[in-house]
Amino acid sequence: MTKNTGIHNFRPLILDVAVPLGSYYVFKDVFGMSTFGALAWSSVVPALRTVWGLVKERQTNALAGLILVVNVVSLLLSFVSGDPRLMLAKDSGVSSVVAFGILASVWLGKPMMTAGMKPFLVKGDAVKEAAWERLVSGASVRSAAFRTKEKEFSVVWGLVLLAECVARIVGAYTIPVDTMVWLGSVYLVGAMVIGFVVSGGLAVEPMEKMLAAEVEAAEAGTPEVAVAA
Repeated sequence: MTKNTGIHNFRPLILDVAVPLGSYYVFKDVFGMSTFGALAWSSVVPALRTVWGLVKERQTNALAGLILVVNVVSLLLSFVSGDPRLMLAKDSGVSSVVAFGILASVWLGKPMMTAGMKPFLVKGDAVKEAAWERLVSGASVRSAAFRTKEKEFSVVWGLVLLAECVARIVGAYTIPVDTMVWLGSVYLVGAMVIGFVVSGGLAVEPMEKMLAAEVEAAEAGTPEVAVAA
């Protein structure tokens, strides 16, 4: 794995997720900005990335766009005030935006969670990168199955986050406030664990095997090309 290839594979996660999230905490905790100010300034990079994708590359940067929408929703929710249960319920707003964004990306044929999964399967290996491109382009006999699993990976995460959102809302109005204050974090951790376990068994493991088979076929000099019906 070369340094440049590794950085290239992780670049979407670094620019579209790590930078906005990290800058939010830097602006808020280091520079002492208000929550509103930190959210606004941390939205600059995803906003620029979204505009750049639309203007320069003629395509939507789904991940940057989602982070931008999440920040906008968070900004709007920062104005929400009221009884403690409403304040607890509003935390589900961000989860719901992310969940619907992921599910919408699957419906549009561009599963958003692929950006987070691909680097861990390809691991900066040029041969695996080429095999991945064959699989997602439809050039391999395994392409249909591979792309189905790719969509299933995002569907799992979309549904898990949506369920976490519903659980937060129900809990906010049925569970004692003092309990829900810490239980909300348990919901999130539980959702993450379920997401990793289910998506790993349902999608990641089969995709990893198909990727390995594609690499093996290419190295043997007998690439299995899909035949048009």
